[in-house]
Amino acid sequence: MNTATAPAVDPKSFHSFAEFYPFYLGEHRNRTCRRLHFVGSTLALVCLGLLLYTGQWQYLLYGLLCGYGFAWIGHFGFEKNKPASFKRPLYSFMGDWLMYSQIWRGKVPF
Repeated sequence: MNTATAPAVDPKSFHSFAEFYPFYLGEHRNRTCRRLHFVGSTLALVCLGLLLYTGQWQYLLYGLLCGYGFAWIGHFGFEKNKPASFKRPLYSFMGDWLMYSQIWRGKVPF
């Protein structure tokens, strides 16, 4: 049995989102992690809607807490890795929403 592990990839090494996204998906192999991302993103959208409807800015905070809280629980608790948002926040944010849309369209397993 080969116990060698693949070398760690530094998320900062990617020069485009197109290069980064396959890495991003590889960091979301665990189904529970993806589901937590999906729930957190959905709740973040609900909070955004409530912010727009009520004008109450605390919904922005609630949305951020839902989106990142659920994702980080997925990474630390189930995926057992660090979120790429620590090193590539913009690409990770873009990846979250692309993966979210691909889950809705059946292109990424839920």
